[in-house]
Amino acid sequence: MAAYGQFFMAAYSRLRKTQDAAVDASRNYGVYDIETGEQVAYGRVVTDGVTFAWLCDVFVTTEARGQGIGKLLAAGVMADLEPLGLKRILLSTADAHGLYAQYGFTALAEPSRMMARVR
Repeated sequence: MAAYGQFFMAAYSRLRKTQDAAVDASRNYGVYDIETGEQVAYGRVVTDGVTFAWLCDVFVTTEARGQGIGKLLAAGVMADLEPLGLKRILLSTADAHGLYAQYGFTALAEPSRMMARVR
């Protein structure tokens, strides 16, 4: 998972041990190139498994973008979560609103009700 490690250390300035702990506490999803075995996409879900989930840390490598890999990943994640009957799945995206809309995501009806504590 070289792409995974490079992405997180560069994008989030996270220590590897911090990211590994986050991965261990999450449902993890990956897409791999069928010919090379190289990882081309990753996403993880933090969930209680009953009512709520947060889809986060989603990425597709630069080389694999535009090939439907994001759709493949999103479809797989949603199919895996569907049997749980979760009431709410949240995510944050800078530029993939159209992709996630295909899987039922919409803008928050009342974003002013959401808050964050960032350190």
